[in-house]
Amino acid sequence: MGITKTELFTRDQNRTAQWAKVLGHPARIAILQYLLKQDTCVCGSLVEELGLAQATISQHLRELKEAGLITGTVEGTSICYCIEPKQWAKAQAAFNTLFNSYTPVGSCC
Repeated sequence: MGITKTELFTRDQNRTAQWAKVLGHPARIAILQYLLKQDTCVCGSLVEELGLAQATISQHLRELKEAGLITGTVEGTSICYCIEPKQWAKAQAAFNTLFNSYTPVGSCC
């Protein structure tokens, strides 16, 4: 597999690809769905909810945080996570733009 030449693509294309990559794991989708359902910061209930090891969940949380889709705040000895609203809106707009740009015009293949 070759190296991706990210400089050939726009900033928006690279950012959308990064979001798509981080969304490419079912555990991360489950984490996001849980955070959205709770509609508040979550501190530690993910292990019980998802049934994955704490280390595995921590890795997925790190990936989501690096992509900017969630934010974490320290509360005592734990970190509480929630959706990062500005980045979430940007990701939503990027995917909406991509998916809404398709207009079916009959059979092309």
